[in-house]
Amino acid sequence: MHRSYQPLKPVTNRYLQQRWDQNNFDNHRRKVTSALPVVDNKGTRTPTHVQLKLKKLQLQDERLSVIDRDNRLLASKLANIVCSKGLVDHKNHLNSDKRKEELLLVGRQNQAIYQRIMSRQSEYRHQLWLDDWERAARRRDDISRYPPRVNSNQVSPEKERNDTKWVKVNAFAHYL
Repeated sequence: MHRSYQPLKPVTNRYLQQRWDQNNFDNHRRKVTSALPVVDNKGTRTPTHVQLKLKKLQLQDERLSVIDRDNRLLASKLANIVCSKGLVDHKNHLNSDKRKEELLLVGRQNQAIYQRIMSRQSEYRHQLWLDDWERAARRRDDISRYPPRVNSNQVSPEKERNDTKWVKVNAFAHYL
């Protein structure tokens, strides 16, 4: 009984009253959602002369014109470089001889440094390091539980096994 519709006024047909009440409620909700506010809460409109900010537009145009001018200058300079293949316009420049002399001097100095480096004997005793390494490797092999790794010039036990020939005679394998 508590789940059935309970009308506010006594009625003869509860089902019809429920449908009417639901229709009235739906109409009310539709009107509430479509209602417009009566109070105007919008702000005042800003004047167009304040909105545009002409000074900012003027400064921006000036900046863009400066950038365009610089871009055109750079483009023309790049075009000149491409047309001239990047060569120097003035071959008889006053400092060209001095630059060549400095370049030759630096080359000679580098060559002298290279000769001094190549003529020096190494202060590291390479043979002593190799002997010490071999001694350490022998000790490691003597101490290790497993046999040492096979070098490329040694023959591996697997290769020996593959090289040997086995012959099967009377269900027993014999080594040849």
